[in-house]
Amino acid sequence: MKTKVIAALWALSAGLVYAQTVDVKDAWVRAAVPGQSGTGAFMNITARDGAKLVGVSSPVAGVAEVHEMKMDNDVMRMRAIPALDLPAGKTVALKPGGYHVMLMELKQALPQGGTVPLTLTLRDAKGRESKVELKLPVAAAAPGAAMPASGKPAAMDHKH
Repeated sequence: MKTKVIAALWALSAGLVYAQTVDVKDAWVRAAVPGQSGTGAFMNITARDGAKLVGVSSPVAGVAEVHEMKMDNDVMRMRAIPALDLPAGKTVALKPGGYHVMLMELKQALPQGGTVPLTLTLRDAKGRESKVELKLPVAAAAPGAAMPASGKPAAMDHKH
């Protein structure tokens, strides 16, 4: 019994140590009005030893996925991806128009100035999974970003 408890504590502490080797900066969620079904979450992730982002979840959304946007025959396409490589020591940007987190089937409006809990699931080279718990600010545009001349943030069009 004692060995099982020690092994469980060791496994938990290993996951926590691993999670601390991932740095998340400039994270935010795009504001969503009542009735809006989806929005995006954006951030810069640096994994010291390399990892893969293999999942994401949030209590504000029925579905949360990592997506990629890319040009395909002059058409911008968006699709869910099963994992996003986080090369050792390199910052991977999740941003509008590129890789990002989609929060769909929103359960509530996400007003500017609020926060959204978000959990990232990471897998290291040895297959160990860990979770990183975040609280992201809700904003109309990236913090510090310049607004378009219209004074309104650019809309993100998403079709499933």
